[in-house]
Amino acid sequence: MGGRLNGKVIVITGGTKGIGKGIALMCAQEGASVVVGGRNERDGAKVVREIMDVHGAEALFVKGDISREAACKQLIDETVNRFGRVDGLVNNAGIFPRGSMVDTSEEMFDAIFAVNMKGSFFCSMYAIQAMLESGGGSIVHIGSTNGYKGGKELAAYACSKGAMRTLNRHIAGHYGSSHIRSNWVTVGWVASEGEIELHQDMGISPDDLQKKAASVIPSGRMQTPEDIAYGAVFLLSDESSQVTGTELHVNGGIGL
Repeated sequence: MGGRLNGKVIVITGGTKGIGKGIALMCAQEGASVVVGGRNERDGAKVVREIMDVHGAEALFVKGDISREAACKQLIDETVNRFGRVDGLVNNAGIFPRGSMVDTSEEMFDAIFAVNMKGSFFCSMYAIQAMLESGGGSIVHIGSTNGYKGGKELAAYACSKGAMRTLNRHIAGHYGSSHIRSNWVTVGWVASEGEIELHQDMGISPDDLQKKAASVIPSGRMQTPEDIAYGAVFLLSDESSQVTGTELHVNGGIGL
């Protein structure tokens, strides 16, 4: 691979670890200049160094909490100030504390929607403003199988992802004539660092986790951040110039 994103400037929220980091590295490998958004400055600096040292691409870390509109604006403003444009945005940042309909607190609900939905909305808003100035672009929303009904213990998270699905179709339907595309990636069960650490804290080893996943995922294994990144890169690239408003399932068949 190489060169599918040459000359493009790609912004990734929550790009310091897990799926976001995987997308950031693959975008750099494909020739993009990459802007990584996140809250952890140390992790952000590590990703930027890896992008520059391993892939020889330009990279920038912007620290911020996208649950605040001002941070969303800052992320896009700093991108334009540094690189002059925004060609792609990946709305990846998300949180998923557990709670059913009957035990979700208002504080939990507000926190989930502030990051997952409000952050995606305002990052998209400011990215679209920049894309209108430069002639278009591509927005990729990292969704979830939970966005269709959701696990019982992920009620607010599921609703936030359902709202993101509507955001995806809204952008695609109303900004396509401005050459701005919008697509959604349905994520299944990903073997990210955070997921592995969470289960290790519960006494479940990585091998046991994979065995458990293999019993419920039709493809027989958990997805990796790289699996998701392949889909995101396609949707960010000119190869998908006629693809908008779609839902790309990168989930091994789980939840379908």
